[in-house]
Amino acid sequence: MGLHNLQPAPGSTHYKKRVGRGQGSGLGKTAGRGQKGQKSRTGYSRKRNFEGGQMPLAKRLPKIGFTSRVVKPYAINVDKVKAVAELEEITLESIRSVHKLSKSVTRVKLIGSGAKDLAAKIKDDAVTTSRK
Repeated sequence: MGLHNLQPAPGSTHYKKRVGRGQGSGLGKTAGRGQKGQKSRTGYSRKRNFEGGQMPLAKRLPKIGFTSRVVKPYAINVDKVKAVAELEEITLESIRSVHKLSKSVTRVKLIGSGAKDLAAKIKDDAVTTSRK
């Protein structure tokens, strides 16, 4: 084995297709582009997602999805979670001690028929009650 006799693996290289070099080559005259039409013209390049003038799929489908930057509070029904209603002082940390909350929860809203009565116990801005 030497540098003087290195060659590519069989079938790994191909001859470049030479178009527009006379009728005898098989790719003369129209150079493999067919007869008339937009795709036969010089300078033609199809735009991404172009569908021949038909309304593209991306424009036909309904636009869905929106991520609000307003953080919605985690709702706790005090009628169902009695441990929150029995706390002396209601803060986010005290709620975490009696009720399992994710670390990502930064705001809590107390809902239910007994939530209005708990408004006096709340000592944290991150905890609110329903207004009704």
